[in-house]
Amino acid sequence: MKYLTLNLVIPIAVISFALFTKWWYVLPIDAPDTILNGFPLPFICEGWHTSLSLQIFVLEFLVDFLVYFLFWFIAIYIINKYVITIRIDSHRRVYRDIRRALRGLTLLTILSFVFITAGSDNIFYFKRPWDMKTVKTGYKLIWDNQVK
Repeated sequence: MKYLTLNLVIPIAVISFALFTKWWYVLPIDAPDTILNGFPLPFICEGWHTSLSLQIFVLEFLVDFLVYFLFWFIAIYIINKYVITIRIDSHRRVYRDIRRALRGLTLLTILSFVFITAGSDNIFYFKRPWDMKTVKTGYKLIWDNQVK
């Protein structure tokens, strides 16, 4: 299972973390209304001090990624144990190509996250420092232009 975790669970968790999210339209206390993103907890929103900046909440981000990781770990464990044995560790060309594709997409996703968060105007908080009232929520896929 350790091999599956490194070669299947972590890449799928990172890719799904980037593709699927939830938006939250909120009214923060003593701040303008804003939209936060993240599932199950909002971990990122636009910065209020300048345009093209972000506010990133590290604790919420870690909890969100842990939820994605645990979901995929449990799903792949159940499939591997009870449905069909996953043999991605074989030396066949198909399995090797699948591993390389997953690693490449994961690396591309991580690099895009690093590129977005490396801006000098971004603010990192360990935990969200303000209270908020949630007005509306919905989900968003990365390729959708329209939120639902």
